[in-house]
Order: sequence, then C-alpha cells, then structure tokens
Amino acid sequence: MSERPADAAASDVYEDVLERVLAGHVEPTRRTYLRDIAAYARFRGQEPADAIAELLGGGPLEGRRLLLEYVIEFRLKDSAPATVGRRLSTLRVVARAAAEAGLIDWALEPPDEEEISLGMNQLALGGVPYPIPRHAGEVDRLDLQHYAFREAVGKNYLAPIDRPGLILDAGAGTGQWGFDLCDEFPKAHVVGLDVVPSKPRRPARYYPLRANLLRDLPFPDDRFDFVHQRYLFAGVPLAAWPALTGEFMRVTRPGGWIELVESPPLVFDREGPAMERVRVLAMAAAAHAGMEGIDTVYRSLDSFLRDAGAVGVTRREIPLPVGEWGGRVGSMMATDLRVTLTAIAHLFAAAGDLDVQGIADLINQVQLEYETLQVSTSLAVVYGQKPA
Repeated sequence: MSERPADAAASDVYEDVLERVLAGHVEPTRRTYLRDIAAYARFRGQEPADAIAELLGGGPLEGRRLLLEYVIEFRLKDSAPATVGRRLSTLRVVARAAAEAGLIDWALEPPDEEEISLGMNQLALGGVPYPIPRHAGEVDRLDLQHYAFREAVGKNYLAPIDRPGLILDAGAGTGQWGFDLCDEFPKAHVVGLDVVPSKPRRPARYYPLRANLLRDLPFPDDRFDFVHQRYLFAGVPLAAWPALTGEFMRVTRPGGWIELVESPPLVFDREGPAMERVRVLAMAAAAHAGMEGIDTVYRSLDSFLRDAGAVGVTRREIPLPVGEWGGRVGSMMATDLRVTLTAIAHLFAAAGDLDVQGIADLINQVQLEYETLQVSTSLAVVYGQKPA
C-alpha cells in the first residue's frame, strides 16, 4: 500500500480540485465521478486527494506511467472496456480541472495499445526492471547509441571470432547489432533475445526470441559460437550478474567467445555542478528502484567472466566523448544522454525536490557542461573464451 504523501499541502490543493470537478453537475454525474475517483484511490491505496496529487504532481511522464499501471490492472481483471474508458475519462476531467486551476500545464493522456502490450509482456516475463519507457522514440535512441558505440570502437565487437555459425545477442533491443552481424557474416544465424520485439524489418537469418534474461536461458548447453551482451546495467540487478554470466558460459560452445559491454552510468572524466546533481539524483532513483550497485557492474565485468570459467579474459576501455565538441560520436552520445535523462525525469522527481520544469532546466545545464568542460565517459568491452 502507498502511504499518504509527505506534502499534505499538495493533498489539500487537490482536494479543492476534486470539489471543483464535482461542482455544478447533476447528482448522477457526481456519483459517477465519485465512484471513479474512489476506485483509482483504492488502486493506489490512498485517500482520493492524495492519489490525485500523486497522479498529477509528478509531471506528464509519471502520470502516464501511473495510468499504465492502472490500465494493466484492469486488463488483468478482464474489466469491461466501457468501465475502463469511463474511469480514465474521469481522471482526465480531473486533470483538466487541475490545468484550469493553474496547477499543471499539460494534458493527462492514457497509454496507447503498444505501451499496454509492452507493459503486459514485461509483467508476464517477470517484470524486468527497465526504467526507460519503450516507444518509437526509444527505438531511435537505442539505434543512435548503437551507431555511436560502433564508431567509437571501430567495429561491432572486439572478441577474436572467426566465421561464427550461431550468435546470441542477449538483450538485443532493436536488433540492430544482430542485423549488422548478419551482414558481416553471410552464413551466420543470429538469435536476438529480449523481452520486447526487435524492429520488424530484419534479415532472414535474424531470429527474434522474447524471453527474460533473469531466468535461465532457453537454450541447450554448448550451443553458440559467440554470445554478446551490451548495456544491461539498468535491467539486471547486481546480484543477478554472476548467474547470468554463468548462463552465457553454459550456452557457449567450447572454444566460443563471450563479450560483455557496459559504461559507468553518468560517470565522466570531468563533472560540473549540474552533472553532479543529476548523478546524485540518478543514484538515489536507482536505490529507490532496488537497483543499487549499477556502477559496480562496469568495474566487475572481468571478474564476472573469470568466475564463470572464461579464459583469456581481456578488457579494453574505449573513450566516449560527449557533446558536439567530440564530433560525430560526441554528438550522438549527447543526444542519447539527453533523451535518456528526459525519459527518466519522473524518477528524478521522485528522488529529489525538483518539479518537471526544474528537471528540464537541469538537463539543459548538463548539456551545456558537456560542451564547456569537454567531458568524456568510457565503454568497457570485456571478452573471454570458453575452454575447449
């Protein structure tokens, strides 16, 4: 159950909003609104004014996330679509009243079918704690990130693979890395494993598989010539990494290679005050979400592989400039980080005392610091071989 917000003043303000919503309507409409608002409050385990303050007080991203949870709850209960539509409509009426009162400057929009489907799939696959909402823009961001990494490293991988026949991309995202491997190795077959589907237009030898990395991999032993994993620090809890790396080792054939790729989250060679503020908020948000130690993953990739039994473990750290000053890679990385920070702004709001506009201003300050300080981060590429 959620507890009453610490800011009782906000609750009082939204109590006035609810009274405004109910005023001037005939009694049947008032009763409908009251039932719908009470139903949402029960879902959140709060008093009505507290639940509405939470829904609208965190900004549009947080409001949309809470509505997504609410809609998924309806789907799980197989509620009538008319009931769901009416209750969401009531919440939007409340949001409009809050906007008219000058409390918010945005409209509360319900999630679309794609978001609902992805949310349901994530729940069915074990609720992987990935904090960045998946949508069309997120596909573009992940592809941009892929191209930045590829240009910085000079190729798609560093492990000394030679004509692999079967490749696993664990946590494949859009699938672009696997698409590139299909182009590079015309006889190879690539399995792209993720909880969400890859891009629909894919090579004939690319096979998307929807599965949860936090469970045992659905493959027999000694199957893949090359297992690749990249940028999962936000989706895999620290305690799960040894077992996951052990699974990578299990499904790799003797003599095959495993490559792990991560960056230190929001860690740069130089740090301005806005960057420091964002890093502190991000660490607090990660701790709140039960994802402590995500910075440890970057430092521990070597030991994860060695402890799993890999030999010839090699680590390379590739500098990644951030900002227009750093050319194409720097420009792509700055865009990637800006979109990422904007997407998780609701987590920052929950972890600190900034409102939506304050967070937007902070992100803009961070972008300026990238340029004035000419900052860089790094990419760790660690690979090892399964003993023959």
